[in-house]
Amino acid sequence: GSAPCILCSCCPASRNSTVSRLIFTFFLFLGVLVSIIMLSPGVESQLYKLPWVCEEGAGIPTVLQGHIDCGSLLGYRAVYRMCFATAAFFFFFTLLMLCVSSSRDPRAAIQNGFWFFKFLILVGLTVGAFYIPDGSFSNIWFYFGVVGSFLFILIQLVLLIDFAHSWNQRWLGKAEECDSRAWYAGLLFFTLLFYLLSIAAVALMFIYYTEPSGCHEGKVFISLNLTFCVCVSIAAVLPKVQDAQPNSGLLQASVITLYTMFVTWSALSSVPEQKCNPHLPTQLGNETVMAGPEGYETQWWDAPSIVGLIIFLLCTLFISLRSSDHRQVNSLMQTEEGPPMLEATQQQQQQVTACEGRAFDNEQDGVTYSYSFFHFCLVLASLHIMMTLTNWYKPGETRKMISTWTAVWVKICASWAGLLLYLWTLVAPLLLRDRDFS
Repeated sequence: GSAPCILCSCCPASRNSTVSRLIFTFFLFLGVLVSIIMLSPGVESQLYKLPWVCEEGAGIPTVLQGHIDCGSLLGYRAVYRMCFATAAFFFFFTLLMLCVSSSRDPRAAIQNGFWFFKFLILVGLTVGAFYIPDGSFSNIWFYFGVVGSFLFILIQLVLLIDFAHSWNQRWLGKAEECDSRAWYAGLLFFTLLFYLLSIAAVALMFIYYTEPSGCHEGKVFISLNLTFCVCVSIAAVLPKVQDAQPNSGLLQASVITLYTMFVTWSALSSVPEQKCNPHLPTQLGNETVMAGPEGYETQWWDAPSIVGLIIFLLCTLFISLRSSDHRQVNSLMQTEEGPPMLEATQQQQQQVTACEGRAFDNEQDGVTYSYSFFHFCLVLASLHIMMTLTNWYKPGETRKMISTWTAVWVKICASWAGLLLYLWTLVAPLLLRDRDFS
């Protein structure tokens, strides 16, 4: 007990609101780490000792195109249960923290303290989740994951739009303050870089995920998203849009274009046809893959999953660390810059806590973020990482994980919804002139 206190005393004074979000995010990342460990072959061999493993025909070789055998099912089942535990943990706090308005609410003390007991609750949920009777649990939880991941993809896009707007505004402000063209050159460089990466992504997707005589769905998806990205890029620089929203520009459009290409790539990597998806596991020569602990290695370490994991980590940290510079985004994400406090009181708190290395309460007059909505975002994040780590494979028969068109359509629809959302941010000032979009 004293060791963490000594470590905390070395940390600088911080706001309660920031420290609490970081610790809850650490809990989520801990669940992600356990899920990754559960996918390793050595751990899978130990999972056979639990009651919900594949028991029938455990040594029968099974290799089917578009399917993954029983060994993978074990690893993926473990991920399902770990993410169920984290989602249930954060959903409990979503309900518990409804309508907390300030730190004077007794529930705020639960939000900002009792970390040891929270950790025990998370461990208890995790242990209990591994003894849930299999039955239809995996199939039902798959659809929860699909819906939650769709919503989290949209949240990621909102954060990217906000990040690109803030980036553009700050660099333009620096250019005006310093009277230097270097800032303009930097914006131009990154805009061109993002567009070049997007064009390269389109070319590679046509090369690796389509064939001249087939894969028509992939061709349609790539072509449509490329066309939509060109349209929103043109809309971003239209004179009327520039007059209504001077800070809009090609930098934001290039960021959205690159993210849309990533989501398209992720969708194509879920296509359940071997000739249109090089990521599907396949039988090589006369080799067989055993449906047991000795002959199996989980295959989730493909490029889309790794990139998706990195974006997930960055966006989750982004949610935890900062409030937006834009009132509309703060309203949507249920955050704000923070309630006004008396300067003397705040300075006194900071001076005292700086000596003690503790977090100080900055929410006595009102919370700086919605506790409940923050936990709901972590629920969606848990579902999204579950789908990412399992390659969006659906639990099918007893001994297979099946890649389905459901995952493809969810990702493609999420990319379209994201583009529509960005387009709305451009045209809303033109259509709703009585509202302030500054």
